Amino acid sequence: MSFLKKIPWWGWVLGIVYFGLQYGMYRLADLLSRVFGTIDRALCPKIAAVDDLIPVIAIFAVIYLFSYIFWICGPIAVSLTKRSNFINYIIGLSAAYLIGFLIFVLMPTYMDRNAEGLMAIAAQPGIFNKLLGIIYGADGSGLAFNLFPSYHCLISLYCYLGVRKQPEISKGFRIYSLVMTILICLSTVFTKQHYFIDIFGGLAISIICYLVVGKLDPGGKIMAKKENRV
Repeated sequence: MSFLKKIPWWGWVLGIVYFGLQYGMYRLADLLSRVFGTIDRALCPKIAAVDDLIPVIAIFAVIYLFSYIFWICGPIAVSLTKRSNFINYIIGLSAAYLIGFLIFVLMPTYMDRNAEGLMAIAAQPGIFNKLLGIIYGADGSGLAFNLFPSYHCLISLYCYLGVRKQPEISKGFRIYSLVMTILICLSTVFTKQHYFIDIFGGLAISIICYLVVGKLDPGGKIMAKKENRV
């Protein structure tokens, strides 16, 4: 309980806000791609030589769903670090969201789950197969769009980058964040929610945004100006 009391109010607020923002931008991108007609030119990013070798491991549906809790905890955890790092985190994450959103709208991708045999797998008995069915049903059922870049990988990696090397965050939590990021990335392909290349798209956007924002350091400049005023 003492740990929870240390979390500033903006950590709680932005944890919820950015979770909602992710969902809203994902759905808005789907709507706009239909309005602009770009969805009619959607590409399938499948690399058969790689993706056909990856099996469905239904238990990873649990990890895939747990990612949503992990994302809410991201801003909450980073809010415990110095203010400049938190500002950089929010700016970088926002930029990563926006880049992913623009790709969804302008260059949408798709997966035919019926052709991949995934709907048949989801219809098989077993609690984990049922979870797959729930995931697929909430995301287009037989035909899914907006695979590249994987928002799951993009956001999860940024959650880790936000606490990476931050002395205010325990080493145990930093290791946990890295392990969860790896597991979530694996879950995107083992649940067949994404193709293999989607992982790299999400990770690349996160890393680029993190490095650029870190180089520009807007958080440090904002805090420096604030201190000068004081």
